[in-house]
Amino acid sequence: MSASNAFPDLQPAAVWQHFATLCATPRASKQEAALRDQLQTWAGEKGLNVTVDRSGNLILRKPATPGRERAPGVVLQAHLDMVCQKNSDSAHDFASDPIVPVLRDGWLLAEGTTLGADNGIGVALILAAMADDTLAHGPLEALLTVDEEAGMGGARGLAPGLLQASLMLNLDTEAWGEFYLGCAGGLDVDVRREGKGEPVPDGWSIRRIALQGLRGGHSGVDIHEERGNALKLLVGVLHDLAGVIPYRLAALTGGTARNALPREAFATLALPDAEMLDAWLATTQAELRELLRGVDDGLTLLAEPATATEVMSGEEQFAWLASLHAAPHGVRRMSRALPGVVETSNNLGMADIGPAGGSANFMVRSLVDRAAIALADEIVSLFALAGTEAEKSGQYPGWKPNPDSPLLQICQAVYRRDFGADSKVQVIHAGLECGIIGAKYPGLDIVSFGPTIHGAHAPGERVEVASVERCWRLLRAILDEVSR
Repeated sequence: MSASNAFPDLQPAAVWQHFATLCATPRASKQEAALRDQLQTWAGEKGLNVTVDRSGNLILRKPATPGRERAPGVVLQAHLDMVCQKNSDSAHDFASDPIVPVLRDGWLLAEGTTLGADNGIGVALILAAMADDTLAHGPLEALLTVDEEAGMGGARGLAPGLLQASLMLNLDTEAWGEFYLGCAGGLDVDVRREGKGEPVPDGWSIRRIALQGLRGGHSGVDIHEERGNALKLLVGVLHDLAGVIPYRLAALTGGTARNALPREAFATLALPDAEMLDAWLATTQAELRELLRGVDDGLTLLAEPATATEVMSGEEQFAWLASLHAAPHGVRRMSRALPGVVETSNNLGMADIGPAGGSANFMVRSLVDRAAIALADEIVSLFALAGTEAEKSGQYPGWKPNPDSPLLQICQAVYRRDFGADSKVQVIHAGLECGIIGAKYPGLDIVSFGPTIHGAHAPGERVEVASVERCWRLLRAILDEVSR
């Protein structure tokens, strides 16, 4: 069931109808082609000028309202892809199944999966604006990028000179009443190591430990809340267990997205005697719950019988667990220039390790590009001590704030006039495409805003319905004001 059929009374209807299309169409990162083709056909039917660039970004153009042809052009920008996260007990297939939203207490949410409000609501607002013949505006361009969540590939591949506008409204932030004027840059550290498995020792039992029930979340937006990272916690459990019960590791997995805090992690072990394990895990679970009290109260730590034919060698097991245990995670430094804002952080987002080797990914963010590179170099150096390959990749620049932005002044004035209150100006630790696009288009005046979204990048993600309507009003009013 689409959002438009389930919630026919939601306003503005045009925005929610477009969001229903996004919910009905799978759009994982690097798999946006079906949605893009559908939108391309729709745009052609609406008489919009349509371009798909070499990176797969969809660019729509709409002429100015008659009499406003000389107004500065505006780019409306958002990304087509979504973070695909689900609970382990969910049968949802992001490659084929639609997202089924639920309306509850003024919020639209997904149960057991991500909703895709990040950045689907931004896309829906843009599509509604491009189709609205009652909206007053100057020349409009819509830039709907691909692959934002998995490395910002669309923004990276955007060619200079393709966009004509001098102003840009990015609709990819998640707190109504705030205008964003800067964001962190970042890069990845990709870790790989090969190994050679050994047979499970005769007579040993196999158990699979599951650490679950964490909140997860966006590694840029939620990193300062000190939520549990399932991978880091489980590695710590394995470190402590080694001093109590000898074991050999057959597998360690956790996390499914580089920019999401891992909610679940699993380890398959071979043990000479598993009788002590359950009692020890129960005690450790209580200790971890106390450690995360008030932050992640739902943590569970349980073991069940499993199967395995091979385990890691002792040397490989030590190299992986010692390195992952020592690796940093969380906030490294708070900004002194922007009180209350995270400057530099790191997230151990994914790991998939077995007897034949494996991989792990760290995502580093910082408002200071040099600081991001320095922290990434520390991680590379740490793994090098164990002879493990680690490479930096995918660096993207931060978006440097311009407090004198004329577009910001217009946005603030319109907000004050239409909503009777002052807005806030913020810099976000999460990565936006604005820095990459701004580097390709020097002088482009950029401001970002959006509705209130909670729990992005985690199952249960939700968007406040009333804030979407307010965003629609604000977007219309800003486009009208800048074109006068």
